[in-house]
Amino acid sequence: MTYTGDVRVGGPSDTREISGVTVTKIAVGPYENNSYLLRCASTGAGLLVDAATEPERLLEMIGDVPVERIVTTHQHPDHWQALERVRAATGAVTVAHPADAPGIPVATDELVDGGDTIRFGDASLSVIHLVGHTPGSIALCYTAAPEPHLFTGDCLFPGGPGRTANPEDFSSLFGGLQAKIFDRLPDSTWIYPGHGNDTTLGAERPHLEEWRARGW
Repeated sequence: MTYTGDVRVGGPSDTREISGVTVTKIAVGPYENNSYLLRCASTGAGLLVDAATEPERLLEMIGDVPVERIVTTHQHPDHWQALERVRAATGAVTVAHPADAPGIPVATDELVDGGDTIRFGDASLSVIHLVGHTPGSIALCYTAAPEPHLFTGDCLFPGGPGRTANPEDFSSLFGGLQAKIFDRLPDSTWIYPGHGNDTTLGAERPHLEEWRARGW
């Protein structure tokens, strides 16, 4: 079966195998959040990106995968409502950026900043700090594949950056996306957002100036 990343709340998850990692995507909750389970191909160890909501469905997706870490991409409540239940069931280490950790009502065990590495089994993700949607939003980049795979939380979607509250926050987020992602990663980079369908940097790159001009 071919991975599309087109998942719906109440529907099945979608899984793909890339070099060294299996990625499973599921949509949960009233805000149609995406949660992602990454599994190291060599050790079986897992990592969950955003324990958003519907803990029973997340735990069903996880199954017997030993989840070592749960990364919360940012502090907004729709991205952590299942965190307490999933952490209790898995014993996983919780991970977030220090600027957003105080806004997550489940203790953060491991604080990470831009340039840090998050490991699970033999696999690892690089942390990219992006300020604007929230002060401590992080994207996670997997580079041990022919093309990078980037989990962007609510910082980048098909069609533009995530929501910002004012022009200063938009300028910060847009500048971070351009300098840390578009200027550094190739068009083949696959984007896994916090809501909705996947995209690629190549599909979004032609619209950068349009986003800058409209301010969102």
